[in-house]
Order: sequence, then C-alpha cells, then structure tokens
Amino acid sequence: MQNGFGTTIVLVVLAIFVIVVLLRSVRIVPQARAGIVERLGKYNRTLLPGLTILIPFVDRLLPMLDLREQVVSFPPQPVITEDNLVVSIDTVIYYQITEPRAATYEIANYIQAVEQLTTTTLRNVVGGLNLEEALTSRDQINGQLRGVLDEATGKWGIRVSRVELKAIDPPVSIQDSMEKQMRADRDRRAAILTAEGVKQSSILTAEGARQSSILKAEGDAQASILRADGEAQAIQKVFDAIHAGKPDSELLAYQYLQTLPKLAEGTSNTLWVIPSELTEALKGIGGAFSNSQNPNDGTVQPPNNNSGI
Repeated sequence: MQNGFGTTIVLVVLAIFVIVVLLRSVRIVPQARAGIVERLGKYNRTLLPGLTILIPFVDRLLPMLDLREQVVSFPPQPVITEDNLVVSIDTVIYYQITEPRAATYEIANYIQAVEQLTTTTLRNVVGGLNLEEALTSRDQINGQLRGVLDEATGKWGIRVSRVELKAIDPPVSIQDSMEKQMRADRDRRAAILTAEGVKQSSILTAEGARQSSILKAEGDAQASILRADGEAQAIQKVFDAIHAGKPDSELLAYQYLQTLPKLAEGTSNTLWVIPSELTEALKGIGGAFSNSQNPNDGTVQPPNNNSGI
C-alpha cells in the first residue's frame, strides 16, 4: 500500500517536472517583438516572431523588446538663450529599436540616455539663438536635434526618426511684453486699415463727383447744342419763308413796330439796343402811312403784302 502511494507521488512529481520543462522550452514571440536568448549567461541569439524551442535551465529569455516606433515626452527643461533669457522647452522624441542586441547590451537605459542627450543638445542649439529666433526657428532646432540624436543613438541600436519641440515658454514678464507688443501691432494695423478705407472712400467719392460733374457738363453742352440747332433751324425756316414770300419794305416796317413792345416786356430792360436797320424801316413807315391814309375816317390801314404773307 505504501509502495503504491510512493509510486503515485513520484509519478505526479515527474509529470509536474515534465510540464515545467515543456513550458520553459516552448516560447511564442508575438509580432513586432524581439527576444534575446542567453545560454549560460552569455548572448546566444535573437528570437524573431513565431514559435521557438529553448533548452530548459540552460537558455534564458530576456524581457521582450518592442520593435514598433515609440513616442516619449520629456518634461520641460530650462534653457538660456543668447540674450540671457531663460525659456522652458519640452520635447517629444519618436524612436524605434533597430538592433535588439545593441539596445540590450550597449546601453543600460536608452530612454534616460536619450533624454539627457536631448537636454544637452537642446541647450547647445538654443544657446546660440536669441528669444525671437528660438520662437521662430523650430524646424531648424528640430533638424539639428534629430541629426545629433540619430548619430549618437545609432550604436545603441536605436533610430531617432523625429524630434519635436512641444512648447517654448518664455518668462512671464517677457510674455506680458510680447502681448503688449502684439496688441500695439494689431491696433496699428487696424488704424492703418481704417485710414486706407477712409482714403479709398474719399477717392471714390471724389471720383464719383467728378464723373457726375463731367456727365452733367456733357449733358448741358448737348442740350445747348440741341437748343442752338433748334433755334438755327427755326431761324432758317423763318428766313426761308420770308424770302419765299418776297416781302416789301412796308411789311418789314410794320413787323418792326410790332416787335418794339416785346422789347420792353422785361422788368430789367433799362437799356435798349436798336438796330440800325430800324431807321430805314421808320422811313418806310412814314411813306406807308401817308399812302395808306383813309380820307374818310382817318384810320391807318396796315400795309398790304403784295406777296400774300
């Protein structure tokens, strides 16, 4: 009985041992991961994604390394610019492990090493720039940081693909001065735009008034020309009608007499200009009156137009 119980215990122990050996022998490496295998404490090989078999109690698998691109953000670092101003700069690093063996054995803590190298390089780069250049030269600073970090981390099996300055914070007093300057610049631009608007409005108003005056003058000129043309045509028609009727001197004298009252109709007519032809007309009037005197009733008859006008 006791022998049978002891045998059972031995079998159970052997089964547990076999299970442990199998668990330590069979390993599965996920995609985008890499494993370092040490045999008796010495580097043996790098495991790629897939199934692999290890020798129990001889091979040891180190923690898996992530081969995907990683992002790490470093806390703000005080940096002194060329004009002796302290600015706070925090950075973001994008890196990727390219050689798992070098990343494991060439550097103890590559994250801390990259952070310290970034801080040192950042101080060297920004130290040669003034505040305005540091605020406006982010691409230049990023490029210099990436070049230095990529060169230094290459032997560690790490590739720095991108470096970004997340924020550059100048001192509070400098920020207040910059805000005042920007506010003054905005006010100046607003005043300039307002003046430009008033100027353009005045120019357009003057141009409109000039065009209106020109059009009005052209209209008055056209109206005067049309009136003059009408009067000329009327005079021409009267002249043609008179010459077509062939009037005698008595009729012309009679027409002069009818025109004289019209010359005095205006209230401001204090001076009359009598044409020289009126003298000859008055001579004809005397002869016409003497010839047309009616001996019976003493009335004066208007001259007879032999031409029928």
